[in-house]
Amino acid sequence: MAYNSYRPSQSSTPVVLNLIIINAIVFVAQLVFDKTGLDVTGGTNFGWLTSRIGLWSIDTGFFKPYQLVTHMFAHGGFFHILFNMYALWLFGAALERLWGPKKFLIFYFLCGLAAGVAEMFLVPIGFAIGASGAIMGLLGAFAYTFPNIQFYILPIPFPIKAKYLAILYAAFDLFGQFSGFGGNVAHFAHLGGLAMGLILCIFWSKTSRRNY
Repeated sequence: MAYNSYRPSQSSTPVVLNLIIINAIVFVAQLVFDKTGLDVTGGTNFGWLTSRIGLWSIDTGFFKPYQLVTHMFAHGGFFHILFNMYALWLFGAALERLWGPKKFLIFYFLCGLAAGVAEMFLVPIGFAIGASGAIMGLLGAFAYTFPNIQFYILPIPFPIKAKYLAILYAAFDLFGQFSGFGGNVAHFAHLGGLAMGLILCIFWSKTSRRNY
């Protein structure tokens, strides 16, 4: 868990706030509707609603194009959504203030889509839910834009800069993907979102300098 050493504004920004509200509504809907019928596989592994809005790998036969968007708003438990929404607020509010609502929303969805595509094609017979891929894109953008902002991460007893935080998470996902460590974590989705976030930031920064 990360604790920041800087003081973000207590008020959220409009897109971040609305994304948090939508995620919360979808999470409640999952709790309500997942017990109402069989999942898409004919079993009960994921729940009626979760199995329909989560992202299935392309080779499962259950993939639907809309899942590339809907999987970003579904979560696998209270702590899953809690940590994701905290990270969305922590990194997203600063970036939305910097870029404005429209640019921030485009960035968020492009990172989420990149995360979904990476997971969908690179993980055979996989299933993914959560905003983590899009949020990893936010982390990449935050680290690129504010590289020297410091955070405290339990259990590390000293502050770590945002640029090193992004590297640490990327290393964890690479290690987790190829070692099998981390259980059900969608490592490729995280890496896809992080890569897209960095690519967009680099492209936008070069475009802004060129226009200037």
